[in-house]
Amino acid sequence: MSNYQIWHNPRCSKSRQALAILEEKGREVEVVKYMDTLKSINEIKEVLKKLNISARELMRTTEDEYKSLNLKEESSEDKLIEAMSIHPKLIQRAIVIKGDKAVLARPPEKVLELI
Repeated sequence: MSNYQIWHNPRCSKSRQALAILEEKGREVEVVKYMDTLKSINEIKEVLKKLNISARELMRTTEDEYKSLNLKEESSEDKLIEAMSIHPKLIQRAIVIKGDKAVLARPPEKVLELI
């Protein structure tokens, strides 16, 4: 079993860089392609707790879905989390998790905080 998990989008250069850093450091990583394997509301809530950030801080606010769903005006954390669960493109990447801690790897070097 790996010590690290990365919510990864292979099409994202920052996500690829974060994964490369972990691999270069010899860390065993469970790669979760969250765009293919949708995250439940509870999984998103759990990662927000580990990141110690709000739902909005985890969102990609420049995505078309963010604008078309009028999420800028939404104040409910639960509604924002639900939107990320349904539209995973809204989730910032990459998220690296180790135990009860996580980092949003933007910039990718932030993964070093978990090593």
